[in-house]
Order: sequence, then C-alpha cells, then structure tokens
Amino acid sequence: MHTENQSVQLPLLIEKQVSLSIKREDLIHPLFSGNKYRKLKYNLEAAKSQGFDTLLTFGGAFSNHIAATAYAGKLQGLKTVGVIRGEEISAKWETNPTLKLASEHGMQFKFISRDAYRDKNSEAFINILKSEFGAFYLLPEGGSNVLAVKGCEEILTPEDAQFDMICSSVGTGGTLAGIINASLPKQGVLGFPALKGDFLIEDIRNFTSKENWQLQSDYHFGGYAKVSAELIHFINDFKERTQIPLDPIYTGKLLYGILELVKKDHFEPKTKILAIHTGGLQSISGMNAKLKKKNLPQIKL
Repeated sequence: MHTENQSVQLPLLIEKQVSLSIKREDLIHPLFSGNKYRKLKYNLEAAKSQGFDTLLTFGGAFSNHIAATAYAGKLQGLKTVGVIRGEEISAKWETNPTLKLASEHGMQFKFISRDAYRDKNSEAFINILKSEFGAFYLLPEGGSNVLAVKGCEEILTPEDAQFDMICSSVGTGGTLAGIINASLPKQGVLGFPALKGDFLIEDIRNFTSKENWQLQSDYHFGGYAKVSAELIHFINDFKERTQIPLDPIYTGKLLYGILELVKKDHFEPKTKILAIHTGGLQSISGMNAKLKKKNLPQIKL
C-alpha cells in the first residue's frame, strides 16, 4: 500500500532552504492507519495461520494501538482483549473515546493497577491471563515485535530515495526500527521520542544493526501524553497553514521538533526531509476532554 507524500510550504523552510514533505500514512484508514496498520499486518496473518481466534494486547487509556487492534480484530473475525493500565479507569471507561471505540468493535477489557502493569510481560502474569481468556495470540504493548518491524519496513518506497533525512516519532521503537532497516546508506534517520527515557536506544537496537540513526529527545513535552498550551497552539496553527492534522501524543511533537531544529540550523541548506505521519488522530477527542478539564485550549478537529 502506497501513501502520498505532501510537500509543506512554510516561510521558515524557504528562509533556511530546507524542504519538508510529510508521508500521509494517516490517510490509510481513520482507525486502522499509519504505523498501526503496518505493525498489525503480518501479526494478523501469523495469528490466523497459527489457528488463534483471540488477540490479546496491552495499552493505556488513549492508546492508538488498543483502538487499532480492536478494529483490525473485528475486520478479521478475531476476538480481542485489551489489558489496560490503571484500575481507576474501570469505573469510567465509557467516557473515554478510545476505549469506547475499542469496545464498540468488540474488545473485552481487563483493567490492572499500574504496579501490576509493570510486570505484564512476566511468565506468571501471562499464565494468569491464559487461564482467564484461554489461548491467545500475544501482541506486545504498542505492537512492536519482529513482524511489526517487518510491516514498518514497507513505509518507505523507492520514490523516497530522493530524501536525505527521514524523521519519525517514537513510541516503543518498532516503527523507527523498520524505517531504519528500509533506509538507504546515504540517508539519515531521526527519531523523536514521545516519552522520557534512554531505554529506547537498546529497544531499537534489538531490531536493527544499522547505525545511520539518532534520537532527538528534547521534544517530548514532559513525557508520554503530556501536552502544553504551546504544543496545542502549534498543532492548530500547523493545520491552518498546511491543512494537515497532527495528533498531540506523537506527530504534533515530531513536527514541532523538526521545525525547531530547522530554526536552529540543525539541517544543512538544501536538505530534503521526509516526516512520517504515523496516524493516531483518534486520540484527539479524548485529549480534548482532558484539556477542557485543565482549562487549556482545544485541538481543532
């Protein structure tokens, strides 16, 4: 599946003689788009070929991966189970747009404490889940595994050889690893983590042996799903100028970071940048509800 590259025209880019295009992976599908489509593609094939009728995965209350797994499972005739971080959500999950969407597509939830969630990958906990839900095909949090990386290797196409720098937001690292594997030796790959912590470097190295990449960790805005009035203003302004919607968890931070680096002359003049739009727009309505409670500006839909 090919998606279009959309050129972005902004005064800053013209001034610095840097070109920026965005690969619109968000246009694949409203719910099952971007890197979630890529990560699930081969995992769904494996689940069916191995005879499983249930997918089980993990995520937080605003997880794009949870919503995408529920939709993809329904599409493929598979049952889905979401193990959700935070017991406190169990009493009010129906007010959460992401979880409501996942439930409407047939996902069953198990809410666990944040402490228990830290041990979610332990054999003992997986066995408890098997005794409760029966046999299942296990998808890791965020969906990153070898098959997910294989799917993400298909994001770049031969036409993308013209770009000098490929930029992507980073959650669990699987998407970036796939992009690195598919990149050309002459290309650089720059990842923008959406959460704090240096552990991602090792996670990414589990899936790639290439060295043409770096992480730019200055634009996480305080950590996963943390936002500020400045970021919301940027997302709204960017959409007004380019007609391209960004999400507040991943792609908003990615484009903010890229343009800040352009401003600081991080890129040589004539550099051609390709930014990967990894989707995630379903999280906006849930984030807006959160922003409203904090009297912060809303993301324009």
